[in-house]
Amino acid sequence: MIEALIFDMDGVLIDSMHLHALAWKNAFMEVGISIDEKDIFALEGENDVGIVKRVLEMNENASADMDTILTTVPARKHQLFDRDSVSLFDGVDYMLRQIKTKFRLAVVSGSDRKIVEMMMEKYFPGIFDAVVSGDDTKNGKPAPDPYNKAVEMLGVSKNNCIVVENATLGVESAKNAGIFTIGIPTYLTSKELGHADIVLHDHEELFRLIELLMRMFPGN
Repeated sequence: MIEALIFDMDGVLIDSMHLHALAWKNAFMEVGISIDEKDIFALEGENDVGIVKRVLEMNENASADMDTILTTVPARKHQLFDRDSVSLFDGVDYMLRQIKTKFRLAVVSGSDRKIVEMMMEKYFPGIFDAVVSGDDTKNGKPAPDPYNKAVEMLGVSKNNCIVVENATLGVESAKNAGIFTIGIPTYLTSKELGHADIVLHDHEELFRLIELLMRMFPGN
């Protein structure tokens, strides 16, 4: 029996990863570190500290002090992030309102709590029963901690949950937590999400699958 659906935020519910990637690229550039936006797509799901550490690992010759970068770069990235250009993927709002009375719902995001709360208030007021941001666990994706926390907050069994993810590290996190995971390739290829239990083509296929779940479990 499926009791809960758990969604990643950026790239599943809202079309925002290109904006995050550009903000990270420019923030790192200001401290003399050059990265490609595709590098951030590959790191999607990590929290701020995880992203900075991984970028520094890719740029071993970076001269700036790590402690300074860990503080200044995420703060600058948040300033540069163009939150006004964020948009919902078509059909997401309708889908969530349809399933709100059928399943318990959660969001698990690698973004910082301030941004997550802002997106929840603007686009999804009253929709989600649990919200986990990148600030809410010591270890971010791909560690299982974020999804374990969501399941705990929802008060359901992992066996009765489904995760929807669009990021490699996010799929790893959900699988490491032992939860059935659907991959949706909004920014990456289907092959890059091949470790998910199933990989869909697009949001339309996701909506059809959720409609099927609603028919299968009408008594939820």
